Amino acid sequence: MIQLTQVENSPFATTIAEGWRWINATDTVPYVSNELVNVTKAEAEAYQTAANELYELFISAAEHVIEKNLFSDLSIPEALIPLIKYSWQHDEGWHLYGRFDLSGGLNGEPIKLIEFNADTATCLPETTIVQWASLRANGLDETAQFNYIFENLKSAFEELKETHPEKHPSIVFTTLIGYPEDESNTDLLLQAAKEAGFETGFSYIENLHFSKEEGIFTHNKDLDTYTQYDFWFKLIPWEFLAWDEPELVELLDHLIRFDKCVVLNPAYTLLFQSKGMLKVLWDLYPNHTLLLRCSDKPLNTTCVEKVMFGREGANVRIIRDTGTAVNFTSGEYGQQKKVYQEYTPFLTDRAGHSYQAGVFVSGEACGLGFRRGGLIIDNKAQFCGHIIKES
Repeated sequence: MIQLTQVENSPFATTIAEGWRWINATDTVPYVSNELVNVTKAEAEAYQTAANELYELFISAAEHVIEKNLFSDLSIPEALIPLIKYSWQHDEGWHLYGRFDLSGGLNGEPIKLIEFNADTATCLPETTIVQWASLRANGLDETAQFNYIFENLKSAFEELKETHPEKHPSIVFTTLIGYPEDESNTDLLLQAAKEAGFETGFSYIENLHFSKEEGIFTHNKDLDTYTQYDFWFKLIPWEFLAWDEPELVELLDHLIRFDKCVVLNPAYTLLFQSKGMLKVLWDLYPNHTLLLRCSDKPLNTTCVEKVMFGREGANVRIIRDTGTAVNFTSGEYGQQKKVYQEYTPFLTDRAGHSYQAGVFVSGEACGLGFRRGGLIIDNKAQFCGHIIKES
């Protein structure tokens, strides 16, 4: 049973006072719990070790997929395969960050991989800033968390700049219009890049300009001037671009191959993002202590049906061995290919809420947060910070 520490729910005021822009503040105050999950130092270290080990497993599995040409098993859009191969072969630390979703990890419960949000992971501001602000606002030890995300992101941007000395250190961050949560996440990334010495900008993708000869630009309509950026971070899934903007994917392929820009996260992270990788991992590492059995067919035990590229817990079904659905979520991805992962119960509290751990990686595992919800953790789940206690 999870143990919780009650705090005053005032992290937003503290966050804003520290100079951070939290676009969703008005709408999402209830989204942040006024309770922190109690974690021991050993448990925090176990989450860190697990995420680091899982990342190495994903690297090996991605190499296997590329060597064996298993892209269709992962439902990778054909238009992206050449760019995925190229980005894998020419990787220079471009994978800025991602987030592992895990079950277990507390009170002796084994840690198990649920999935890897490797391409467009969110929950950055709440994990990086808001849970820390909860400690500060309540007079608790601000260092009593596994939370080095901002420092690691800053280091990653510094390394990115150093490995590309031929490029001007200018980066533009991009989301789709109408997604304030994504803007909040890119704002935090922008701040880390700025502290690392980058010139930074933000633009919705609808307002970006792409030139085959010169690269990526933003346009200031008031001054009728253009600003060129040598680096581009998009909080827009690669598969969305392949499905909806195939001509842009073709152009990006050209820009990247001819070194006109560096695109983050790289195309190969779509391999990590695909739920088909869960089956590949099990095929390569059966009975690994961090993995759950996974197949492209329903299992002979309670399992979780997942679509290849579902988002925010959409189109997930928990199925008994009889084929009966215990629980499910709706969504727009139902026609996608599916995988079946062995069901594992989440951690719970006295009220019966389920908890899923999220461990961020940037260079290495660097931060922990929890999402609280029902049997399926979806976009209605709350965010819970944590505090490291020895008892």
